Amino acid sequence: MGLGEKQVIKMQIRDGFIAGSPIVVGYLPIAIAYGVLAKQAGMTLMELTGMSLLVYAGAAQFMGAGMIGLGVSALEIIIATFVLNFRHFVMSLSFINQIKQYAMKWKFGLSLGLTDETFSVSSIYKKQGNQAYGYFFYGTIMLTSYLSWVLGSFLGGVLGDIIPQNLSQSMGVALYAMFIGLLIPSIRKYKRIAVISIAAMLINYIVSPYIGDGWGIVVGTVLGASIGIFLLEEEKL
Repeated sequence: MGLGEKQVIKMQIRDGFIAGSPIVVGYLPIAIAYGVLAKQAGMTLMELTGMSLLVYAGAAQFMGAGMIGLGVSALEIIIATFVLNFRHFVMSLSFINQIKQYAMKWKFGLSLGLTDETFSVSSIYKKQGNQAYGYFFYGTIMLTSYLSWVLGSFLGGVLGDIIPQNLSQSMGVALYAMFIGLLIPSIRKYKRIAVISIAAMLINYIVSPYIGDGWGIVVGTVLGASIGIFLLEEEKL
């Protein structure tokens, strides 16, 4: 590898760090809140940090920690998080098409680092996909975001043992704030998503007393999404 190639790689890494820095800033406080809530739900520091290392899905981890706190079974948590994260299949296909000229090892590695935020930022910088060593640019975005999430989770778990219980319990609002934050932009774009969301909440509220909180979330999510297929298709027409 020549001096010129090394310089290009350094530039791609630098630009990737700059592009991904807003994600890092946004991830740290949310990850800390997750760590505190997971600790409050009864998870150990190793468990909640390991969840961030292996799962790396903010909304799913918040939901999973909440379900663990409710004593929900592992099967219910797995199915609920799978349904919630199904959108990642679509994001991965779209992103792989953006980097289709890369070797399979890069496609595989980069797709593992996709989240809503890293996908959005990477989609903005499409030209890097055609540049020499562009995978270092995308890889830096993915890696810095991932490390900030894991670090924030660890710090939150540590703080969960230090901060007063009243304060840690009040951080439960972070879960609802995160889902509302994800929901509002979608409702602004497609008004009928509000109907889908309300339908899913009502279904969950109605069936949970009979089948349990965990399965209630699963059924509400699946049926709400099924309703959305018809409502959103009608709105596009």
